[in-house]
Amino acid sequence: MIVVLVETDAQGATVVSREALTFARDLAGSSGAAVHAVAIGPLPEPARTGLLAHLADQGVQLVHIPQDDRLAAYAAAAWSTAVIDVVKSTSAGALIASGTPRGNEVLAHVATRLDVAMAANVVQIATVEPLAVTRQVVGGAALEEMRLDDGVAVFSVAGHACEPRPAAEAAVTEVLEYAPTISDRDLVARVARVEAIATDDTGALTNARVVVGAGRGAGGADRFAGLLELTELLGGALGVSRVVTSLGWRPHSEQVGQTGSRIAPDLYVPCGISGAIQHWAGCQSAKTILAINTDAEAPMVTRAHYAVIGDLHEIVPAINAELRARLGR
Repeated sequence: MIVVLVETDAQGATVVSREALTFARDLAGSSGAAVHAVAIGPLPEPARTGLLAHLADQGVQLVHIPQDDRLAAYAAAAWSTAVIDVVKSTSAGALIASGTPRGNEVLAHVATRLDVAMAANVVQIATVEPLAVTRQVVGGAALEEMRLDDGVAVFSVAGHACEPRPAAEAAVTEVLEYAPTISDRDLVARVARVEAIATDDTGALTNARVVVGAGRGAGGADRFAGLLELTELLGGALGVSRVVTSLGWRPHSEQVGQTGSRIAPDLYVPCGISGAIQHWAGCQSAKTILAINTDAEAPMVTRAHYAVIGDLHEIVPAINAELRARLGR
């Protein structure tokens, strides 16, 4: 049995959770195991309907949903207790989650309590017997092989390590509600409140087919007009480096990198981004990279498929003018 911790949004299962389900199904195909899911937290309509549709599409026959009002707010220890209950009741041989901050935190709690190793940011299965996985380390700059054959195999799947694919045959996903064995100690650290902040979000960053990147070379919070126009003309999303958010030029929700979002667009256009290893960890899955930078030796330029060497504030307006002309705007 393989259990997958599924994170949800307003549409159902998140994209990265669907990737983790596909990854789990591939492993199940090699080992002959069944795949179950566990979803924690509030599931109002239409998220619940969307979740069941996504799970059915992935061939999941059973989803475990804990019933406890104390799980309405995220608490890593409480969530891990709810997950462990499922692992034990199903005698699962593997527990998988997406490599998000929440997924990695919950799995770390689970692994500690079960006294087993945990592998974070796995990108592929190296061997099934014994089970060994290949995972990203050093911000994605290197790969490490790790054996997980000591009890329950606990690991998270790196974002965009695989494409979410439907199962050969859709399932009729059944719901099993259960009462988790949560104690007061599990709730010592929990989310007290969530406050929405206003952002200049230009799209769903992790799902965008085109991403325009901005780094220190942008030059200031008031110098993003050209980059935002390029983003709009390309029908994409704006992503920024860590230094841009640290300086307060743009919100953290737009950050790409090890401590931000991991993206896999068809086209990534990093402008004025040197390409530090932490940023590369978030964008290395891009299918095509066109870098704009004044430094021909910058890591981002040397790794890019194409590069334009020069000042982004001269190059980007020229690109925008050409795109406007071609689009008739």
